[in-house]
Order: sequence, then structure tokens, then C-alpha cells
Amino acid sequence: MSTADHFTKLENMMHSAPFMQWNGARVSITRGEARITLPVRKDFHHAAGAMHGAMYFLALDNAAFFAANSLVEDVFVLTTSFTTYITRPVSEGIVTAIGKVVNHNRTQFIAESVMYNDEDKEIARANGIFVRSKTLLSPEIGYRGI
Repeated sequence: MSTADHFTKLENMMHSAPFMQWNGARVSITRGEARITLPVRKDFHHAAGAMHGAMYFLALDNAAFFAANSLVEDVFVLTTSFTTYITRPVSEGIVTAIGKVVNHNRTQFIAESVMYNDEDKEIARANGIFVRSKTLLSPEIGYRGI
């Protein structure tokens, strides 16, 4: 399998998940990096009228996760810790989270992600640790070609 095929299968895996279909997030993956776009909708808002922190976490974690899994072609990786810093509220538009692997060894991956609003202003950042799981990347979990 080519590296490009691996990235496509990871993208399809994310896009096929029911929760991702509901929220409209999209991913683009390259080696050690992933970009998540998420349309901000009113049903993502908390009571004060801005996007809930859970949606920030969703995009930031997925960007870092897929950056890490881009380097692993046999199994699903798992988030073992993830710290999120929300610096600016957003209530409309499209947000983009860019995740990058900043360090890795045989057993773990450290990735960072930064989120921007549609004016390219930073609105959040995060970092996390990811490890290899025992779950094989397979069609049963949505890891499949076109």
C-alpha cells in the first residue's frame, strides 16, 4: 500500500464515523500532519452563544490524532492525554485545526494542534500524547479506499 492510500483510508475512516457525519468535520492528511475543518453551527453553541469547548476539543484532538496515525499504517492510535487551551470564542464561520507530530519514538507520539477562525486568527491550541493500540486498521472501522 502506498502512503497516499494510507492517508486516503484514514480520511475515509474519519468521514464514515456517524458523529463526524453529523458535525460536518472534514480532514486532509499528509505525513505527520492533518488539517480538520469544522463549520460552526448554532447547535454547537453553549448558552452564551459561542461554540462549546467540546467542539474545540473535537477538532484539535482529531487534527493531532490523524497527524500521529499518519505515521502508523497497521493499527489505530489512541489519545492517552490531551491538554486544550481555548483563547478566543467563535460563533460562526469555519474553523480549521492543524495538527503536527512534533516528536515520536517506538511507543508514543507527541502532537500539537492549533485552531484558527476563518480570519486566520488563532482561537485555540492543544498538545497530546498518542500510543499504538491493538485495534487493526481495517474496513470494519471505516479504514478503506474509495
